Amino acid sequence: MNILKSMFTPMPSLNASDAQARLKGANPLYVLDVREYDEYTSGHIPQAKAIPLGQLTERMSELPKDREILVVCRSGARSGMATRQLLAAGYHAINLDGGMISWQQQNLPIKKGK
Repeated sequence: MNILKSMFTPMPSLNASDAQARLKGANPLYVLDVREYDEYTSGHIPQAKAIPLGQLTERMSELPKDREILVVCRSGARSGMATRQLLAAGYHAINLDGGMISWQQQNLPIKKGK
């Protein structure tokens, strides 16, 4: 039943420009990139921590419970799954609408490598 409920509950999300503004604010978002490492190293949000979606369950304890977490992937699909998983576990998670594709289209900062 929880799975069905989470599928139909609205998911918090931000567009790229609003996310960038929140990263520069007084209480910056924690950025979690759930793409695979090769995708991450090819270009990611500078503050992002990489935990591939397939490892999220085992590594969730590495994430803060006292901050909002901006969850990022390439297009927003994997990060949407991760956001729902984090919300169900009691984290404050927000999906980046359009993922890194949207971030790059807005010409926002990107770091290559680790």
